[in-house]
Amino acid sequence: MAVGMSRPRATHTAAVRALSDGAGESQAVGALATGIDPDDLPDGLVVADETGTVVCFNAAAARITATPVAEALGHPLDQALPLEDLKGRRWWALTDPYGGLATRVGQPERNLLLPGGREVLVSARYVRETPTGPVRRLVVSLRGTEARRRTELSHAELIATVAHELRSPLTSVKGFTATLLAKWERFTDDQKRLMLETVDADANRVTRLIAELLDISRIDSGRLELRRQPVDIAAAVERHIQAHTANGQAPDRFLVHTRQPLPALWADPDKVDQVLGNLLENAVRHGEGTVTIDIAPASAPGQDDESGTAVTVSDEGPGIPEESMARVFTRFWRGSKRGGTGLGLYIVKGIVEAHGGTITVARAPGGGAQFRFLLPVSMPAYMK
Repeated sequence: MAVGMSRPRATHTAAVRALSDGAGESQAVGALATGIDPDDLPDGLVVADETGTVVCFNAAAARITATPVAEALGHPLDQALPLEDLKGRRWWALTDPYGGLATRVGQPERNLLLPGGREVLVSARYVRETPTGPVRRLVVSLRGTEARRRTELSHAELIATVAHELRSPLTSVKGFTATLLAKWERFTDDQKRLMLETVDADANRVTRLIAELLDISRIDSGRLELRRQPVDIAAAVERHIQAHTANGQAPDRFLVHTRQPLPALWADPDKVDQVLGNLLENAVRHGEGTVTIDIAPASAPGQDDESGTAVTVSDEGPGIPEESMARVFTRFWRGSKRGGTGLGLYIVKGIVEAHGGTITVARAPGGGAQFRFLLPVSMPAYMK
């Protein structure tokens, strides 16, 4: 690679002019061609000219590489950006962008090492005036690995959680079904019923987990579908309370306040049931005392009139520590006494926001946890 040490130092402004004829070749180059300051780009941008001299080294590149801009501009690329692959080989000597095959157009993104062993994501574009001509500019994009590491860690944690949650019910299902098949005649009808009820409960647990995973996938990809219909939110709350009392909860544990008249709410009834079910289940299982549900008209996000419906679920338990409230709606959050996958509140937040609403957590007047979600009316346009 030519080093070009005799060339004078260039500035970002000169780089913009030099790149102006390459608009569209990459996002970074296109941004520069429109006159955007390279320092405004979120990723690191390094540009070398036809001699391998660095003519652009933006602020993000300086931050990622811990190299001052003044120590990079006007210097050979392999000195300003001394990269090695994961086997310790010098990257620019290995790829030889200026002296390699004339048909190459660049390098795909990959993990490389900076001095000191710090990883960085690097991709490169070889800019030629003709398809097989010499390289006139080398445009390098740099990104830190922190975001990718967080994503990989989140995926690994999700896989580990799913594997753990699936192992127990599937082991139970396998054990009971194998026992029944091998020794059916030896069990009484009551014993058979008990084992089959256990299998059914474990199968439901697996089904719920799979449904949670599908919901997370749709929320993360923005593909959560809503089938909006008129929803009677007060009646939905009553149904959930009746289900809890049928399962042994005392009827006087629940207190419902409904402020009429409520605006006509158009939402996905199944998704609203999912939100209510999760919040009430949390209040019953992890809270104490009376569970209070307040239903009232409220101002929808970005509007001044009461064109939304707010539901507040409060309990009288120990509540959520102040330092944990910012993490309540993140994946895998669990309080000190919480069980399950830790995905429920993450899904609740995704459902509420998919409806255009908001959800918050605070300390209830009685000292417990208080969750409040607000859904806009969202009436179909053809009915307005």
